[in-house]
Amino acid sequence: MNRVRCLVLNAALGPLDYKVPEGMSVGPGHVVECPLGPRTIIGIVWESERLPGTEVPAEKLRPLRSILPVPPLSAPLRRLIEWTADYYVASLSSVARMALSSGGALKGPATITEYRLSGGMPERMTPQRHAAMEALEGEQATIRELAGIAGVSDGVLRGLVNQGVLEPVEVDCDRPFDQARPDFTQVDLSESQKIAADTLSEAVRQQKFAPYLLDGVTGSGKTETYFEPVAEALRMGRQVLVLLPEIALTENFLHRFEERFGVTPVLWHSSLKSTQRRRAWRNVASGDAQVVVGARSALFLPFRNLGFIVVDEAHETSFKQEDGVRYNARDVAVMRAHFESIPVVLASATPALESLQMAESGVYAKLDLPSRFGGAELPDIDTIDLTEEKPPQGMWLAQRLIDGIAERLERKEQSLLFLNRRGYAPLTLCRNCGFRFQCPNCSAWLVEHRFTRRLACHHCGHETPSPAACPECGEPDCLVACGPGVERIADEVAERLPDARVFVATSDTLNSPGRAAEFIAQVETGAIDVIVGTQLVTKGFHFPELTLVGVVDADLGLEGGDLRAGERTYQQVAQVAGRAGRGSKPGEVLIQTRHPEASVIAALAAGDRDAFYEAETEMRREAGAPPFGRWASIIISSEDEAEAREAARRIGDVRPDVPDLMILGPAPAPMALLRGRYRYRMLMNARRSVQLQDVIRRWLSSLDHPPGVRVGVDVDPYSFV
Repeated sequence: MNRVRCLVLNAALGPLDYKVPEGMSVGPGHVVECPLGPRTIIGIVWESERLPGTEVPAEKLRPLRSILPVPPLSAPLRRLIEWTADYYVASLSSVARMALSSGGALKGPATITEYRLSGGMPERMTPQRHAAMEALEGEQATIRELAGIAGVSDGVLRGLVNQGVLEPVEVDCDRPFDQARPDFTQVDLSESQKIAADTLSEAVRQQKFAPYLLDGVTGSGKTETYFEPVAEALRMGRQVLVLLPEIALTENFLHRFEERFGVTPVLWHSSLKSTQRRRAWRNVASGDAQVVVGARSALFLPFRNLGFIVVDEAHETSFKQEDGVRYNARDVAVMRAHFESIPVVLASATPALESLQMAESGVYAKLDLPSRFGGAELPDIDTIDLTEEKPPQGMWLAQRLIDGIAERLERKEQSLLFLNRRGYAPLTLCRNCGFRFQCPNCSAWLVEHRFTRRLACHHCGHETPSPAACPECGEPDCLVACGPGVERIADEVAERLPDARVFVATSDTLNSPGRAAEFIAQVETGAIDVIVGTQLVTKGFHFPELTLVGVVDADLGLEGGDLRAGERTYQQVAQVAGRAGRGSKPGEVLIQTRHPEASVIAALAAGDRDAFYEAETEMRREAGAPPFGRWASIIISSEDEAEAREAARRIGDVRPDVPDLMILGPAPAPMALLRGRYRYRMLMNARRSVQLQDVIRRWLSSLDHPPGVRVGVDVDPYSFV
């Protein structure tokens, strides 16, 4: 009798065996519907020898109900799912769920009715209808999706449908995307670009696993360089995956891609509508989607014929998933390339220390782009010692920085001020009684956002209107903003340079590809003089008229106990400095600091990256930190503080005694309350010889916890909150 083992998308159930009905042909990778009691659940047929489970007598097996109309998940993707679950100590089900991330895509071919403005007008115009019609100009989507775009109820839009203002359009859900043309335009490359591009193109032709580190200074043309092997993959009929760390970078990338290949690539990120996700998923699975540009979750898409992977800005910490399956997309991308037997390139102007070490040890091949493209020069960098050049009372920008911006205004050039802190002020308190506004769900102060007149938590999203009086003592007009955020810096620029046109660029203002496109257009047409932004503006943007970059508080990233703080600060400041002087005009960078002697700041000012990395490498080696040792953390949380504390104590009491493994804690996490859950952490530091994941699995499997307790594992953690 034919039987199969299925991985179902519920970790608590474990593998389940089923009978294959007569006439059904099923094999590993097929996505199937399985009975479970009275319900029907989704499962993936797996190799039984790779998925240990309890053997069920043949007479007790229930038959599979159906095979879903999608291609089976390939063997390389199944191996990637297994590796990710094993390395990051996660359940197979949790990882597999990421590969089946579009429920609508599993239902087979379909059409859907979408709506768009017809050009007609309603019999009676109301403010809601007027606002909706303005918001929906050029949009086409389902009623629910249009309601979300317009910020109105479904009922308002259905009224517009009834009056013919919105017209229905029947759409094939899975219509193919326009085909990219590898030879649409030819690009002149520098000698170093051509060497790197030829090496990568040859690797694509070889169709073997080959990891590369593309290490190029800012403005060296890394994107144009890896576009050539992308073109080679397209000529061979292979698919390409390009990972970007931020949705806000997508619009700029799409423009450059379209100039090179004649069409835009297929997008994959969390802001897509459900119909767009379905269409992208099914085209990827069929092989019709040629180039996919996406966030980290695109790694688990079911590519049919993947030929090349690019991880752009590979040093970015946003490639690390911080909840659910806590994986690092940079490393998982290398493993996907390994299982697919294809080349992968990690591109960065400031590579992660781990990537540089892999290149030094010969695991990655290193390709260098040591100079800017087209003769552009790297900017001059200087520091402003805030202990010597103090800003005026109540201000945050030194006079030399203000003078530099004023000079650019006179020359019709642009400036960028960088401060990695959203909002107006990180803390608001009452000068009368000392009350501080704190998030009720997190161990964090509420951040004042003066533009929207709200106080917000940047960890859980809690918001409250900014009050006129202190909620503790009732005193009016006594609330004081402490410290600067980007909004406060923008206000200061407007006050001291009233003719400057200022734009605040953060995840609050550039929270969609459309808004990012509008921002880029305004900068390129000269409608913005001064950009004030967070880390969102440190990478990916190319503005030829931007000649001055000011780093408002270079010391901010060095605060706290994160052992990667120095590296992160160096990367952020070096990346934002790289926005200056990318055209024909020379650039200048002014770094405000209270510690100009700090090794990170000194290396930035001297432009000596090698010296910084050498010192950082030695510090990591002495600390046994990655890449020379291993870190992992265990996070215990509960809505009940006593329950979380007790669970952490029980885990700590049975800690393993393993040579070359140090276990610290349990202790309250720095962010002891997060999204309404009390949190305790344990931190492990191990030599690379220790089988750390096996130790953690054996340790935690011996314990049971109350239903309200969650125990998460973070291998190679980036966040220590």
